[in-house]
Amino acid sequence: MYHVSVQSLASTLLAYTRKHALLKAGDRVAAAVSGGADSVALLRLLLELRSEIGIVLSVVHFNHQLRGAESDADAEFVAELARLHKLDLLCDRGDTAAYAAQKHLSIETAARELRYEYFRRLLREAGLNRVATAHTLDDQAETVLLKIVRGAGSRGLAGIYPQLPLTGPQSTATIIRPLLATSRKDLEVCLRTLGQPWREDASNRDLRHARNRVRHGILPRLERYLNPSVREALAETAEIARAEEDYWQGELLHLLPQVWARQGSGGGAMKSAALVELPLALQRRVIRAACESLGLRLEFHHVEQILALAASSARKSAELPGGWSIVRRKPGLCLQRGPLAAAANYEYPLPVPGTALVPEINSRFEAVLVPRNRVEEYNPDHLLNGILLGEELRVRNWRPGDQFWPAHTKAPRKIKELLPGRDLPVPERKLWPVVIVGSQVVWVRGFPTPARLQPRRGDEATMIREIRLE
Repeated sequence: MYHVSVQSLASTLLAYTRKHALLKAGDRVAAAVSGGADSVALLRLLLELRSEIGIVLSVVHFNHQLRGAESDADAEFVAELARLHKLDLLCDRGDTAAYAAQKHLSIETAARELRYEYFRRLLREAGLNRVATAHTLDDQAETVLLKIVRGAGSRGLAGIYPQLPLTGPQSTATIIRPLLATSRKDLEVCLRTLGQPWREDASNRDLRHARNRVRHGILPRLERYLNPSVREALAETAEIARAEEDYWQGELLHLLPQVWARQGSGGGAMKSAALVELPLALQRRVIRAACESLGLRLEFHHVEQILALAASSARKSAELPGGWSIVRRKPGLCLQRGPLAAAANYEYPLPVPGTALVPEINSRFEAVLVPRNRVEEYNPDHLLNGILLGEELRVRNWRPGDQFWPAHTKAPRKIKELLPGRDLPVPERKLWPVVIVGSQVVWVRGFPTPARLQPRRGDEATMIREIRLE
């Protein structure tokens, strides 16, 4: 007979899956197991409930190849767990670091993209209709807090959704998160009660990652000094925000055609008179929805620019990210994509480690520290020697006179001589980003790091990543 805490957690998981219609009899479910406590507990709880729910259970594992032998040991641990419980195992691996460098993504984002693409492939091809991931109440609280400090609206406050359909709301193939009402601490108690070991990932305590700083530093302090139930409060905020988002999305389906007419993929027209008659909250939602129908995601200040344009006859146009612009034309506003505007020079601080948002090119830049013991896992062409950098870099567009010496070339060249060969429109070439220390250019988008700035064995390194926000 299991300890009562196991029964209680199984009941919580069952109630949550029924509330959100995550599982039903006959579902073929793969539990995504990394080897950590949360995912191992998810598997054990689904094993406890599979007969009651009537599901066919298997295990899926993706090896991100980020920790060498430790990653391989995680994979073997999961394989042994599947063998022990006589479950089918589906597994794959991917070079996350190389993918991150190729796509200009953070390691965390690259890992998620590779992992979820594997899940989607399994849902299409492996006879599954559910992949269950082990996102917990703690993950939900961390996500909401990170969204708040980054300036999210109510959509961001919705946090992690209980399910993610593969192709749309009517799809039966879905990624589900049945542990969102369960705390990490309770899951660890459950595993200890069962005598079930799990694997620890040392990178989960690396405070250079924002989520780890929230998990190990900020949330414990909020619990201690402000609210002992802060995690539950943040998770409840997400629950409320999700319900409101669902409601407003339904309203927008009816309202949007009255204000917005899309004209293919090249733009659309907005009736400014109809727009300004709406309550402010709806005005903002309509603008975002219209732009997102064209694949354009806006920051808050872009939405406010459009609102100002709609309300004022003095202003004629506004520039938006990604080469889009919105222009006043009778009887309203025209959203169109053309050559990038000849924008003024831009320059932003980039802390090490840290991020910088560059709205002029719709990108976010990250300066990520690479530990000495992991430098050899990366291509040196993507790294800068940390000893040679200050605590703050600056990201800006290149200027006349700037020079750069990419690795594997014979001599430094003016940046204006490096770019034309890339067949770029002149406005886009003008906005091409570089990173500087003082007046020295140390990084240029698309070019290898100068050989003299690359780290040597034992040096701490910095990687510059550009994340496109379109």
